[in-house]
Amino acid sequence: MGDQPYIPDALADVPRDAWPRHVAIVMDGNGRWARRRGLPRIEGHRRGGEAARKIVEESARLGLGQLTLYAFSSENWRRPADEVEFLMNQLRRQLSKERGTVLDNNVRFVVIGRRDRIPPETLAEMDRLTADSAANTGLVLCAAIDYGGRQEIVDAARDLARRAQEGKLRPEEITEETVAGALTTAGMTDPDLVIRTGGEMRLSNFLLWQLSYAELHVTETLWPDFTEADLHAAMRDYASRERRFGGLAAPRPCSGRPEQGRRADERRAE
Repeated sequence: MGDQPYIPDALADVPRDAWPRHVAIVMDGNGRWARRRGLPRIEGHRRGGEAARKIVEESARLGLGQLTLYAFSSENWRRPADEVEFLMNQLRRQLSKERGTVLDNNVRFVVIGRRDRIPPETLAEMDRLTADSAANTGLVLCAAIDYGGRQEIVDAARDLARRAQEGKLRPEEITEETVAGALTTAGMTDPDLVIRTGGEMRLSNFLLWQLSYAELHVTETLWPDFTEADLHAAMRDYASRERRFGGLAAPRPCSGRPEQGRRADERRAE
């Protein structure tokens, strides 16, 4: 990536400290993309995988801290069996195919979500890439696979209740930090920006705890058509926001936490 930081023309006038550090994406619209072209849904998913690779590479070039992709929700198991089978096989193939991309770009791959329903071959490929990239220090690529925000919170509540029952935790000791530490995202920063493609105005059970202060960017662009330029546009939109976190002074955090970062009005010429 060279000695000079990579700054695309679309972000040349946006201070780097105004960029989001953690971007989360709901990758929606693969099926509609295929249907509008008279193609089978699986072709939309295949093209969506190509779009994901481009956005991962661009996020690494930009020097983002983390990119979280909603790859397969806990509700997606309700889809037709042949489509679910294709998605699991595609995920396995893509993880194997993009192994070089991850390692060459110093990306650290991690997964959140349940493991018990993932096919063994796909799970093995997930674990292999996680282990082989564990020492990388660049972009954290987090794949949400068999993930559901409500279930994650339920699982965390059960864990805390179990610890309390065992006498390892008193109820009055439970804080937001305690709950956050019991989630599958423990140790990660909260997303600054969440992008949803396909125009739908909902979170679809994605990172319900972690997105409490994230900025939302919804685009009509379907995921297979989402490009690096669309990512830049979302980042410009984010940089234009004045983040208040319920207060009057608006700090801009670099890690998704309200108490960190600089004030938005310090970087604007009013």
